[in-house]
Amino acid sequence: MGGHIIDQPLPNNEMQQLDPFLLIHHAQWSYSGGQRARELGVDPHPHRGFSPVTFIYEGELRHQDSFGNDAVVGKNGTQWMHAGKGIIHSERPSEAFAEAGGNLEFIQFWVNTPAAYKMEAPYYLPLSEKETPVINKEGYSIQVVAGTYDDIIGPAKTFSPMTLLRCSVDKGYSLELSLPEKYNTLIYLLDGLLVVNGKEISGKQLVSFAQDGVGVKVDSKETTRFIVLSGEPIDEKVTSYGPFVMNNQTEILQALRDAQMGKMGVLIES
Repeated sequence: MGGHIIDQPLPNNEMQQLDPFLLIHHAQWSYSGGQRARELGVDPHPHRGFSPVTFIYEGELRHQDSFGNDAVVGKNGTQWMHAGKGIIHSERPSEAFAEAGGNLEFIQFWVNTPAAYKMEAPYYLPLSEKETPVINKEGYSIQVVAGTYDDIIGPAKTFSPMTLLRCSVDKGYSLELSLPEKYNTLIYLLDGLLVVNGKEISGKQLVSFAQDGVGVKVDSKETTRFIVLSGEPIDEKVTSYGPFVMNNQTEILQALRDAQMGKMGVLIES
């Protein structure tokens, strides 16, 4: 990604996707400083038919797109982009971060969009840490990015029912994740050590629950960061090609043509 090595928990050898979640990337990059942001990160590229979502843990990312959105999101913030009928965007460190240098850590995952909404107008939502609702209790913290959890409503707009959480648990603490039974659920550990429903998993591991989300018990053996991606299956055929996620090959070919003809807009980075 952008010339850098990343971890890819999903797809993997055992699982290509878990409806509605298509892909998870975990990036941990280091910049030496004294660099230009335009020479770093990911160059302008198109998307259609799904939402690429980025959870930032360290550093800063700047988003620019062909609809005029331009925002920098920092530590513990989220970039939510619904690609809809088509958008061009770039993802780079901010100018200040590129100059200063430091560590950049983020997770990007792709959320499928139901066919009825794939050609909706794109939208972009930058969320800072302060703008993200959080549940702070003894031993753990949960940011609610989308959906409803413990009566807290996340601010991100979704096109199918889901609950997306950013969690951290201190060593020796436990919590029960109450999620709808009809949801598919993925839990990905950034680091640490958890026992999830009796199964021990360590950092950079993924565990899944196919429509079995009720009563997921988490016991922390080390201070651990993890994400919860839980959503109702869309149950539609998925046809993808690079940055496009549609329902059939004809729609993919149309997306390619539209991108080449400039119908997804033009991004001239500042």
